[in-house]
Amino acid sequence: MNRSAQQPAQRPAWSLRVGDVLLELRAFIALAVIIVIFAALSDNYLNPSNLITMSRHVAINAILALGMLLVILTGGIDLSVGSIVGLSGIVAGVLLQGWEITSFNVILFPQVWAVIVISLVVGTVVGAFNGILITRFKVAPFIATLGMLYVARGTALLISNGATFPRLGGSPELGNTGFSFLGTGRIGGIPVSIWLMVLFAIVIWVLIRKMPFGRWLYATGGNARAAELSGVPVKKVTTRVYMVSGLCAAMVGLIIASELTSAAPQTGETFELNAIAAVVIGGASLAGGRGTVRGALVGAFVIGFLSDGLVMVGVSTFWQIVIKGAVIVLAVMLDQGQQSLKRSQAAAVAAASVRHSEPPASTPAPPTAPVAV
Repeated sequence: MNRSAQQPAQRPAWSLRVGDVLLELRAFIALAVIIVIFAALSDNYLNPSNLITMSRHVAINAILALGMLLVILTGGIDLSVGSIVGLSGIVAGVLLQGWEITSFNVILFPQVWAVIVISLVVGTVVGAFNGILITRFKVAPFIATLGMLYVARGTALLISNGATFPRLGGSPELGNTGFSFLGTGRIGGIPVSIWLMVLFAIVIWVLIRKMPFGRWLYATGGNARAAELSGVPVKKVTTRVYMVSGLCAAMVGLIIASELTSAAPQTGETFELNAIAAVVIGGASLAGGRGTVRGALVGAFVIGFLSDGLVMVGVSTFWQIVIKGAVIVLAVMLDQGQQSLKRSQAAAVAAASVRHSEPPASTPAPPTAPVAV
């Protein structure tokens, strides 16, 4: 029987490799296509000042996406980051306009560096609560962070009574000026928010690529039970990634409050969806164990450049929401296609190794002549 007739038809190895490369680079290709299309539709799209403005918008989502990346690498999700953005801005607003301590009949006006530190600590503490709920009380990440979304947003509304804190520039007499530098300042002609995005990206890249914590992250996301049996402190890793996510969200809240010189409790609504979308578009798996800093950054640029391009060419706000949703769904579909292609590659390699390991068919020996006795 012809053995080749029994083998299923296999795609050529080169086509599998080409498809895999294209899917691996899908975020870069999408970004390039977006830039080419909107550059053709708008003369100002590639204007240097416009590129810097768009990058400032990207920086906000990119910092959130970097924190979200760590959470998703462990197989979790953080829906509370948008509310932490609003809460940290409100905390900064309260401190800059004067924190009244009625029991002592005093009003405190902390310096700007103290305001920033306290706001970052608040975001980190909220993230720690998320981690404790998930690791100690075994609450599913989706439910734990969804609950914290409402708790943080409600806390911001309670502190502010639903009002906005305006004029956060500070006062020279009180020594609390300079807060606007985070949002509007420039270093070397580049906005501070972009430098902060670069700084966070470098730190997180070093964290997951050059330190044991990064290996623990991928191990936890790949198989938490096996990682724990191997000695990985899964609970500590999980709690810390939610703390880092909260820290990143608090920094975004400070940047926005500084840029607007005002703080509103509604700030950051739906920001968590953009952060998750950036991570997924960048090639991370929501199941955990797969994702890169580079991919999260490119995903944030895809969403940011797409959103600003749609605004520049006059696309309706409603259509912008539809298009962004379609892009997210397409990104997930491409991710599933990549995983299917990897399985096909593994099957092709396994089939080839089986064929090479089979011994050649032995030919029957000719009958021997009878020997006379």
